[in-house]
Amino acid sequence: MRNVAVFVGSLRNGSINQKLAKALAKLGRGQFAFTFVELGDLPMFNQDLETSLPSSVVRMKEEIVAADAVLFVTPEHNRSIPAVLKNAIDWGTRPWGQNSWAGKPGSIIGTSPGNVGTAAGQAHLRSVMTVLDVVLLGQPEVYFVTTPGLIDENDDITDEATRQFLEGYLTRFATWIDQITQYEDKVQKVA
Repeated sequence: MRNVAVFVGSLRNGSINQKLAKALAKLGRGQFAFTFVELGDLPMFNQDLETSLPSSVVRMKEEIVAADAVLFVTPEHNRSIPAVLKNAIDWGTRPWGQNSWAGKPGSIIGTSPGNVGTAAGQAHLRSVMTVLDVVLLGQPEVYFVTTPGLIDENDDITDEATRQFLEGYLTRFATWIDQITQYEDKVQKVA
């Protein structure tokens, strides 16, 4: 079982990205144990708070470190990363020299009702996470377009082709996690 810390870039009740994350958790049963990381209680990043990290920041950093991988399920805000997600990313790197993200296998997925999905926001997030040493899954890229009823009230995918695509994505993500974890284990044994 792969432990995955899930970061949903929306705090909104009824968020379609939250629904997508929950649908992925259901589809991935048996392969993954998803931990949904709370972002709403994190204070805005302020370096003055680093001398005594807020408990919510400590909790989040511990969840990242404990995870085998990280998954970002996010909307796009003004062609970029939602502020709540960028704030969590910044806290995860602090204090200096204590980057909780480093070496983690990861993936980015997002949904929107628009035809371009979350492509621009994901591209921006990809550039940030790569610099922070998250080893991101390159393919498949998932710019998921949500239509009414595609994810039902039980967080099930109602369209068979979409469900199969997402199951394939999760299988590829599981393989990616295993490959990166095995590589990291070999590197540590050599060092």
